[in-house]
Amino acid sequence: MPGAIYAEGLVKTFGDVRALDGVDLDVSEGTVLGLLGPNGAGKTTTVRILTTLITPDSGRAVVAGIDVLKHPHRVRRSIGLSGQFAAVDEYLTGRENLHMVGQLYQMKAKAAKERAAELLERFHLADAADRTAKTYSGGMRRRLDLAAALVVSPPVMFMDEPTTGLDPRNRQELWDVIRELVAGGTTLLLTTQYLEEADHLAHDICVVDHGRVIARGTSDQLKDRTGGERVEVVVHEPEMIPGARGVLARYGVAGIGHGEVSVEDHTRKLTVPVTGGAKLLAEVIRELDAIGVEIDDIGLRRPTLDDVFISLTGHAAEGAAEADGDAAGPGGKGRTARKEGAA
Repeated sequence: MPGAIYAEGLVKTFGDVRALDGVDLDVSEGTVLGLLGPNGAGKTTTVRILTTLITPDSGRAVVAGIDVLKHPHRVRRSIGLSGQFAAVDEYLTGRENLHMVGQLYQMKAKAAKERAAELLERFHLADAADRTAKTYSGGMRRRLDLAAALVVSPPVMFMDEPTTGLDPRNRQELWDVIRELVAGGTTLLLTTQYLEEADHLAHDICVVDHGRVIARGTSDQLKDRTGGERVEVVVHEPEMIPGARGVLARYGVAGIGHGEVSVEDHTRKLTVPVTGGAKLLAEVIRELDAIGVEIDDIGLRRPTLDDVFISLTGHAAEGAAEADGDAAGPGGKGRTARKEGAA
C-alpha cells in the first residue's frame, strides 16, 4: 500500500526547462520526509503538483489515499500547505485571518471562531490576535500562516521552505511546532535548503537536483554514503604538512573518498576518511608527536549533510540559481492551496 504521500514518475516541463524528470516519493503515515535541494532543484514544483496547484505532464500521485489528478477537490480538503512566504492578509487581524480560512472551508461560524481561538493560543499569538497582520514580525506571520494551514486539522501537511528568512530563535520555535504536529499523527513533506533542518526534523530524506531524486535514506544512511568518520588535523607550521600527510595517509580508508588526505594549505588543515574512532585518534596523535609534528587542533567527526550534498551533486546546497520550475512555474511561490481547496 502506498504511503500517505505517494508519487511515481512525475514529469513537468516549463517551455524548454524540464523541472521534474521522473520524481518518485513514498512518505509513510505520521512521518516527515525532507525534500532537500538547492533553488531550482524541483522541490516547489513537486509540492505544487502534490497539492493540486499544477498538473504533471506525466506520472501519478496519491495524497491521503486520494488520486491527485482524479479527485483534486477531495485532496485539497485533506491537506494543509504553508509556503515560503506567509500568505496572510495584512489588513486583517490574526483572528480574522483564521476565521476567514474557516469560512472558506464552509465551517460553521461558531466552530470557525473556536478553532481560531485555539490556534492563536497554540501558536503563541493570543496576545496579538486582534492586531492587524501587517504589525506582526516575520516569525509571527510565519506562525499565523502555519496556523491557517491547520484550521481544518489536515492529516497531511506540506511545508515549502517554511523557515526561510527566519532568525535562529523563530526557526527553533517553528521546529518545535512541527515536532508537535508529527507527534500528533500528521504526515509532513518538508522542502528545505537548510541541511540542519532536514537533519533535525526528517525521518527520511530525498536529495533532489535538476528535477531528479539522486539519493534517499535516513540522515545517518546518507552520511554513511559519504564515508564514515574523518580525522582533521591543523598543524602548527606549514612546513609540517608533509610529515602529517604521511602519517594520515597510513590510516586513510580505501574506497571512502579514495582514502586520500586532503590538504588546505592556507588553513594548514589536513583531512582523511578513517575507521576506528577514538582509539585511532590516539594513535595518530602519538605518531605525529613521535616525528615532531606540532598540532594546533585535532578532531574526529562524522560527515554532515553539507558533505553529503556536495559529494552527491558537486556543489553546495544553496549555490544553485533558480533556473527551473521552482522559478518558472505559474502562480508564484508561497501561495497556498487553502483558498483553492475551499472554493
